[in-house]
Amino acid sequence: MPRGHKSKLRAREKRRQNRAETESLKSAEAATGEDAEAPCSSSSLLAGAPSSVTGAGPLQTSSSDPATTSAAAGVSCKRGAGKAKGRVWKSKSSSQASPSTESFALDILTQKAGHLVDYLLTQHQMKKPIRKTDMLKIVHKWYRKDFPEILKKACVHLDLVYGLELKEVKPNGNFYTLVDNQGDTSDESLSRAWRFPIRGILMPLLGMIFLNGNRASQEEIWEFLNAMGIYDGMCHFIFGEPRKLITQDLVQEEYLVYQQVANSNPPRYEFLWGPRAHAETSKIKILEFVAKINDKGPDAFPAHYEEALKDEEERARAAPRASSPAKASGHPTATSSHCPQPE
Repeated sequence: MPRGHKSKLRAREKRRQNRAETESLKSAEAATGEDAEAPCSSSSLLAGAPSSVTGAGPLQTSSSDPATTSAAAGVSCKRGAGKAKGRVWKSKSSSQASPSTESFALDILTQKAGHLVDYLLTQHQMKKPIRKTDMLKIVHKWYRKDFPEILKKACVHLDLVYGLELKEVKPNGNFYTLVDNQGDTSDESLSRAWRFPIRGILMPLLGMIFLNGNRASQEEIWEFLNAMGIYDGMCHFIFGEPRKLITQDLVQEEYLVYQQVANSNPPRYEFLWGPRAHAETSKIKILEFVAKINDKGPDAFPAHYEEALKDEEERARAAPRASSPAKASGHPTATSSHCPQPE
């Protein structure tokens, strides 16, 4: 066969393979949104863990200065993961994997976990079945061997941020469900603020405000929420209309304070913790939440850790004079994340 003809055949086969891979990636990523054609935005909420509003923990801190709050929400799943996947796939053929390559591969797994969280929350919110086969499609065949680790990351994020636990409907079955890990949802001793879905936005906001010096400007709050996939004027598929939620609902319920900055002209606005946030949780609990999201201990934030410990001491001294507000309010208890082991 003439050499030129062979070259044309090889080029044609390569184009065909590229088209097949592209279509496969598109179909896998589309699986998260195939049932969610609602007017609301389906962005995620994940931060230091998977990235969504929803994908790994909503508060991601700088490794060089963990005490700062340029900590935007690190769980937003970038939809460009398909291209990144291709680069990771190619790197596997190299003889030695550099630390940067390994870190990049972990980032991809985190993104995949963010896609899973999006899918799980969407199905849960729409009361539709959660199928293992769908989850495997989202992960894609290239990463199927990493599915247990990806699913574990997603479970940890669901537990920490949303207070939800993934459980099998039947042992060794193909169907799963999300349940509230705080127990009976009819228990009125636990405020709705600490349950799904409000918990998923309130906990990150309280963490962001605390890390920002106990107050955050309106602009900083929206920059943070945007990194979580929550946008002003866009209905979110979990939280609804976000401006109303954070400037009216949570303010009226006294979890947030929304006020004009003193002497600002033109007027500027800021957010602080509300009275019920101070009563029903504490700085140390919120700092522990932020630390877990970033896979660290609270002492990784030395200045804030010291402030949180002083806050605990003050609470302890005040305890004999009044009953503990946290106990009276039924603050959510910390839980260990249990994740079904995929077959």
